[in-house]
Amino acid sequence: MTTTPLPRTLAAWIETLDAVVLPAAAEPYTRVQRALRDSSLSMRQIAELIQESPVLALVVIREANRDAAATHKPAESLEVALSRIGLKRAETLFARIPAARPRDIPAPLRQMLLISHHASQQANGLFASRLARLWQEIHWSSLLFLAPLWALVAAHPALLEAWEQRVLVKREPARQVEHALLGVSLLTLCAATAEHWGLPGWIAEGYRLLDEHRRLLVKALHIARDNEHPLHQQQRLDADPPLRRWLTLPSNTILLANGLALSAHHSWSGVHSLRWQQLAGLYLQVPLAELQQLTHQQAVTSARAIGQTDLWHPAQGLIWPWDSVFQAERKAKLPDTGTLEQWRAHCRELLSEPSPYDNILQLTATACKALTSAGMQRVLLMLVDRKHQRLVSQQASGLPREAARLVLDPDQSQVLRKLLEKPVLLRLKPDNLAQFSALLPGTLKALFPSEHILLRSVGHEGRAVMLLVADQGNSAFSETGLQAFTRTVQCIERALATFSKRGR
Repeated sequence: MTTTPLPRTLAAWIETLDAVVLPAAAEPYTRVQRALRDSSLSMRQIAELIQESPVLALVVIREANRDAAATHKPAESLEVALSRIGLKRAETLFARIPAARPRDIPAPLRQMLLISHHASQQANGLFASRLARLWQEIHWSSLLFLAPLWALVAAHPALLEAWEQRVLVKREPARQVEHALLGVSLLTLCAATAEHWGLPGWIAEGYRLLDEHRRLLVKALHIARDNEHPLHQQQRLDADPPLRRWLTLPSNTILLANGLALSAHHSWSGVHSLRWQQLAGLYLQVPLAELQQLTHQQAVTSARAIGQTDLWHPAQGLIWPWDSVFQAERKAKLPDTGTLEQWRAHCRELLSEPSPYDNILQLTATACKALTSAGMQRVLLMLVDRKHQRLVSQQASGLPREAARLVLDPDQSQVLRKLLEKPVLLRLKPDNLAQFSALLPGTLKALFPSEHILLRSVGHEGRAVMLLVADQGNSAFSETGLQAFTRTVQCIERALATFSKRGR
């Protein structure tokens, strides 16, 4: 069996991405098909229905702007693009697009589309109302900014995982990794693809800024850091007229919106998120606290518009208390004397020989109680199935009802695969959260909206058979708390070994 080698040149990559046919979500696709055959609807009404599916909107704008430079100014909005190609041609184009149920669309692609939805909401909420005459350009440019990556992820989803592993986890230089994986710079590829597809001009400008004109961005970021002294910020901008003129360009809004959405996807309180928030605050000339409040509001609006999903949306992280987000090193309270005695009793039961349990459900119930008594406020115990292909929820404490029905596929997460290779502990905290957050399943992150989480695979005879996930309500773990957790896991492993010998 042979595999087709990946392209290694810019021209070859553009040809490859050009050939990708992205699937569209079935429900909006069906509504659009009906609308195209309904003569009572106006062009604007049909455009509003199409925008529910970013994939269909991309198809229309690409087609309208194909070779547009020779005859027309490129269409910057969906309504203009739709008017240009006509409804019949649009219907023919959509007939080539496969309609799929959400669960049949690969999760990496759906996640990228969700981030684009979120970026578009940030752009609309933060900038479109202030630049009302340009709201169409802001809306469509922000929504389609990541479109080259949609095609890349759809064609080669393994590339995204490899990039995340090497850049986010191993901290290798992004440009070096991109050249190793793609043969070209990712930013260069995105800019060239955006131009080739005839996407709104602001998109290619944004990629070129990140790729070729980073000095402007770095200078602006240095000024943006001084957010507590707006007068001093303005004086520094006045002293640098080229930088001041660049900063006020409307095209920067789509870069800011996507920067906010992408960085929030990893961590609201991470350093990258803070930089984009500071820069957006400088652009809008509002204090950082006000800008953060606005971005949080837009994230919630985006999540409500998207509805219930198995993906991760940054708005889910906003249920943390304000003080726990910005005072992450707050220590959890230690268990009182009575609770500690319960913990000791549960551990004694786990260590009993012969095993007092008739089935694994009884054992895991005691294990869950022991972890809760050790100070864990949210606990999830998952068992590995016999084929080592799924993690199935067995016990939960302090979590919503859906935790009891949770099933995870380790193949969808680099972190889960590593945890199941052998018994090991992964401790998430603010300084490493950004590395691992994108590699965890969204459903798991939604259950544990915290910056302090313990993930421990529990082994039997050297093989991981169980996964424990626990936190203390986003409080930092004390040394005593970590020792109690470690001791409890040891008791659980002993209990599993004793249980396996029953009846021999």
